[in-house]
Amino acid sequence: MRPELAPSWYAASVPESPALPALEGRHEADVGILGAGFTGLSAALELAEAGYRVAVLEAERVGFGASGRNGGQVIFGYSCDHAKLRKHLGEEDALRAFQWSLEGLDLIHQRCARYGIDADWRAGHAHVAIKPRQVHELKAWQADLAEHCKFNLPWWGREQLREQLDSPRYLGALFDARSGHLHPLKYCLGLAEAARSGGVRIFEQSKVQRMSRGSKPVLHTASGELHCSQVLLAGNALVRGIAPELDRKIMPVGTYIAATAPLGEARARALIRNDMAVADLNWAVDYFRLSADHRLLFGGRASYSNLPPPGLGRVMRGRMQQVFPQLEDAAIEYLWGGMIDISLNRTPHWGRLDPNVYFAQGYSGHGINTSQLAGRLIAECMRGQHERLDVFERITHHDFPGGRLLRMPLLAISMAWFKLRDALW
Repeated sequence: MRPELAPSWYAASVPESPALPALEGRHEADVGILGAGFTGLSAALELAEAGYRVAVLEAERVGFGASGRNGGQVIFGYSCDHAKLRKHLGEEDALRAFQWSLEGLDLIHQRCARYGIDADWRAGHAHVAIKPRQVHELKAWQADLAEHCKFNLPWWGREQLREQLDSPRYLGALFDARSGHLHPLKYCLGLAEAARSGGVRIFEQSKVQRMSRGSKPVLHTASGELHCSQVLLAGNALVRGIAPELDRKIMPVGTYIAATAPLGEARARALIRNDMAVADLNWAVDYFRLSADHRLLFGGRASYSNLPPPGLGRVMRGRMQQVFPQLEDAAIEYLWGGMIDISLNRTPHWGRLDPNVYFAQGYSGHGINTSQLAGRLIAECMRGQHERLDVFERITHHDFPGGRLLRMPLLAISMAWFKLRDALW
């Protein structure tokens, strides 16, 4: 397992590698980036290819945060529905934003091919319905995507879905062959290696303690300073206090994943015959897929504090067996979690704090393809091509209510209502 990474099957399944040096003393760069996750590394690659001197500061190790331990599901679009984008952006720009989300998906394939990144890609994703209400929701979404995005997805009824997914729980699915799943830590480490090969300097164990803003921003760590012409803040849920005006726009939420012991190829394939990733429509979503070594990776549950929920292993096993009763005897070998950042309206929050300070956050659990896009759009803007980032800056983002003390309890109360609705209706 790579040292200093949160324990997970992902960390255990990649070779150990030596830590990169911490920032010591004074350094200079054209662009300084906080965070060596998908967003920061995506922007770093784009900028290095354009000839910029780029330095990335990572508080822990590359891929330590959500980029290295998420569910691995790569899905078209954004966390919000398309109607919300139309409300903020209008019909034409909402369509452009949707098409850009597909560009983010394509970027993953292009970078894997160009830089030789083996990220265990598997094609196919299904959104599944548990209740009749959700069947109607999925079919309405299918119609909306076809009408407003010219994006046509097939509907699978219960029998057709059961041919691919051996679970009695679901009534139907909206299937996308273009989406899919991957090993997120392998992909993140591959991006970092590609960036370093292109001249990007990455400093690990270099937590940014404060940022001096102005015509020449400075990122300060415990042992060094990075003087830049431009800055990208890409730390998401794990960053607090660097730019308080950003902190108020997102809420950190814990989510968790269990990995079974290897099931063997035949047993694993019997669960999900086409090897697709799956996510349901409940507010407290369950999402799952198979790993390359034939485990079931099952995610779900949510925490609105910095602590895992009590009895997490028992709860995750119970949820997994609701989906796959035939896995009653399957051992859980790994159980881990981490924080994602959600925005109040679940739309992405990307833009500029100052003319030379950029940020990307608010992925709301839908960040793998959209973080690739965010990195590219911010890199474009730093190079003087601001049109695409301007579109996202038109989305209105409000502070979470309740201030620092009450906003987490208020969110927990509202989430409890949505969970009750899932259970009763």
